[in-house]
Order: sequence, then C-alpha cells, then structure tokens
Amino acid sequence: MAPRVLVSDELSETAVQIFRDRGVEVDYMPKLGKDKDKLAEVIGQYDGLAIRSATKVTEKLLGLAPNLKVIGRAGIGVDNVDIPAASKRGVIVMNTPFGNSITTAEHAIAMMFAVARQLPEANASTHAGKWEKSRFMGVELYNKTLGVIGAGNIGGIVCDRAVGLHMKVVAYDPFLSEERAKQLGVTKVELDELLARADFITLHVPLTDKTRNILSAETLAKTKKGVRIINCARGGLVDEAALAEALKSGHVAGAAFDVFAVEPATESPLFNLPNVVVTPHLGASTTEAQENVALQVAEQMSDYLLTGAVQNALNMPSVTAEEAAVMGPWVKLASHLGAFVGQMTDEPIKAINVLYDGAVSDMNLAALNCATIAGIMKATNPDVNMVSAPVIAKERGIQISTTRQEKTGVFDAFIKLTVVTDKRERSVAGTCFSDGKPRFIQIKGINIDAEVGRHMLYTTNEDVPGIIGLLGMTMGKNGVNIANFTLGRSGEGQEAIAILYLDQALDQKVVDTLESTGMFQQVKPLEFDVA
Repeated sequence: MAPRVLVSDELSETAVQIFRDRGVEVDYMPKLGKDKDKLAEVIGQYDGLAIRSATKVTEKLLGLAPNLKVIGRAGIGVDNVDIPAASKRGVIVMNTPFGNSITTAEHAIAMMFAVARQLPEANASTHAGKWEKSRFMGVELYNKTLGVIGAGNIGGIVCDRAVGLHMKVVAYDPFLSEERAKQLGVTKVELDELLARADFITLHVPLTDKTRNILSAETLAKTKKGVRIINCARGGLVDEAALAEALKSGHVAGAAFDVFAVEPATESPLFNLPNVVVTPHLGASTTEAQENVALQVAEQMSDYLLTGAVQNALNMPSVTAEEAAVMGPWVKLASHLGAFVGQMTDEPIKAINVLYDGAVSDMNLAALNCATIAGIMKATNPDVNMVSAPVIAKERGIQISTTRQEKTGVFDAFIKLTVVTDKRERSVAGTCFSDGKPRFIQIKGINIDAEVGRHMLYTTNEDVPGIIGLLGMTMGKNGVNIANFTLGRSGEGQEAIAILYLDQALDQKVVDTLESTGMFQQVKPLEFDVA
C-alpha cells in the first residue's frame, strides 16, 4: 500500500505533484492547519504530514496519529512542532534549512544597506513632500568591517556577499575551521575581538541557551562606538531593551531587525527609534524561497517514506538514499543484535557498547547506533523505533559508547554489541555476507555461524553428549520443524551454545520440557523481525 501524506498548509501545486509522481498518495487541504478539530479527526489516516507555520503539531495531536512516521516543515523554524513528543512517538521531524538560505542572506545584506543609508526614513520623508537631503547622511559599506556571528550556511553566504562588496569580514563561530574561513575570505576571531573591531554586526545563529542574548547590555558595551547591528536570524539573540538604550545613548548608530523576541511583534523597545529598520520576519519571504522549501520538503518526505533516506531531520541522524541502499543489511543486523540482547536481558541496562570493525566502521555509525538501541528497547517496548529508542535510553540513564577499528579478523566487517547490567555483561557479534543476509558470528565469546530467522531457540549447556539428540527429539515430538541448527562451544567439555532456526513460534510447554531435563542452563525462545 502506498504511503499517505497530508498537506495541511499552503504548498505549491508543483510540490504536491512531486508526492504523486513519486508514488505517494497525497491529500492537499491547506486550510486544515488552522482547524485543529478537523485535523485531529483525520490525522490518524496518514504516514506523513507536510506543514508550514500555521499547523501546530502538539503532543495531543501526535497521540491521535498512530500511523504518522514523518513531519516535514517547509522552512527552517519548527517552533510549531513538539519535537520531544514526536521523538518519543518515533516520528521523524524534518525541516528545509537550505531552501531559503540565499533569500535570508540577501535580506540581511539589504537591511545592512538600509540602515547604512537610512533608506526607510528617507523614503517616508520624501513621500511626505519634504526634501531633507542634509538630514540623511549615511555611511559606505566599502572598506568597513563586518562582524558575522555564525558563519554556517546563511552566515557563509552573507560573508561571501560582503567580501564581494569589498568589506573586511571577521567571523565568530566555534565550529568554523581555519580552512573554511580562508575559503570564505574571512578572518576567524573570538567574540570580544569581533565586538571591538566591527562597524556592522550581523547574526546568523540558532536560538539556544548559549546564544540567547549573545548581544546583551554587557556585550553591547564592548562594541565599537557607532556600530550598526542587523538581526535576521532569531528573536532573542539580542536584548532588545539593552539595544534600545545603546541606540538612545548614541553608542549604537543604527539597527535593522527582521526578528523579535515575541512574534508577532506588535510592540518592541526598538519601535519608533530613529535609524532603526524593522520588517515583519520577511527573511524567507520570496517567491523563490517559498517554492524551494516546498519542493525540498516534498522530496525529503517522499525519499524517507519510499527508501528510508533521512535528510535534514532534527531528531534522527541523516541517511542518504545511497547510504540507505548500502547500509540496509547492516541496519537490519544492528537491529537483530539489539533484539537478541534485549530479549536475553531481564535486568536494567546500565551501558550499551557497540564495536564496529572493518568496512562497517566507515558507515553512518549514528544511524547504526539508533538501530541497535531500537532493537534492544523493542524487547520491553514494541512500539519504539530508531527515532524514539535513543530518547528512551537517555531517559533511563543508559550510557552509550561507540568504538570503530580497522579490520582485525577473517571477516571484512562485523558489529559487536556488549550490554552491561549490575549482574553481568552480555555480548553478541554479527556480520553481513555478500548475499546481504545478517548472521550471528559470536555469542558470549563463542564463535558460531547462525542465520537469523523469525523464530529461534537459544540454549546454553555443558559440552556433553546427547544435547543435539535431545533438542532434535523434543522438537520432533512437538511438531516443530528445524530450519537450521548451529552449535558452538568455548572448548571441549566446557560451555556450549545452540541456536535453532525454527519454522514456527515455540510453545511454552516445549520450553518447560527442555528445562525439566536439567541439561540446560538457559532455554530461551527468540523472535526477530526479518521482514
């Protein structure tokens, strides 16, 4: 059955057609985002939800959407989506951070020109029939120093445009490498140096606990007198009241703001101050940008629903379509390893350690970790998936570590999972052969070669004669067919294990029969999702 997507906000017909062309059923109801009751009635029918800013995806709405797998936001901001609630329910939340990058960067440059030449006030004065040529003395951008706080995607475009204007550009960004700075033609500096040197300051960072009020009364006091400040990123990055005081004192010569701490902004300390340019969050408001993000969200959601590729997700590692094709068997193996340990472990887990050896160590380990954790968690919570499982593990205080190493054994690649509890450590390793089928290759340090089937039986015993016959006879007497039978032992007369691949689920009475023989330390029926 084809996946179904609901578009509850305005998207272009071209974007909607992308879903149809890719084989996704789509219902286009752009007014539904503002009708909470109607949206709540129908949301349970859909695998995907495509939105802009009007639709509010709350925990309550998510509770009514048992089939929902992905939410796609056509744009950057996801303030209207309860991401923690979505993560707990295993719903991927995507945005489109690149579709409006050029538009937002251009708006920042336009705002810089506007505040440098006092264009809005000059425009209003001239429309009023005045000719106040001497009143509006501006400054050139040429040869001025622009301080860019945040040189990522949008900030990088601003840097490029500013260099083209022959400005001197200094950038503060802890994640900016020296190589990337040279590529952009900018000088990487610390924040205090940027504040002291910049004639103009523009912000291009997300709003986090670390960036909130990054321009406060204290940091504004460190700026060069006569600085002009532009914010087209997020409201709350600048203390608006502190900036208003700096403008009134003359320390700051001008400001241009497209975003505000409270939006819609019907009032602000910055309103009606001279040489303050304000716009109503227009950074992404061009026809090109709105079309770009709509097309991008349709492509991303279709890719995920049809191929498992994850792009620009906020609560899940990204996996390209190419990675998804190559990693598919390894994701399945990671899930099986987790499922084995999860079903074998009855006590609380303290730590999960995953070792990646050989070729698999070069793959997308974040995604493989998610699959492993999900496999473990499904034993106690069948509804978890790769999105929700890491959240649950974190809530339980489970420590997760990852190790990668070059090829060390006979296999080109393998994954080894070790789980630690207060009572024991339990480990299992597996690999994928050229046929793409996952296999267990080691349990408890004992080498084996076991194909993974839906229904399996795992036993441990002392290495003594008669175990194979006992297992076979018991299965036969109870009408259980053995598809495959794998044995392993740590040494002659020492600990031994057996894994039986069965054609059907094992009845508890069969387990009881085996346990009653006294020949086994463990008799554990297992089930794996091999679909």
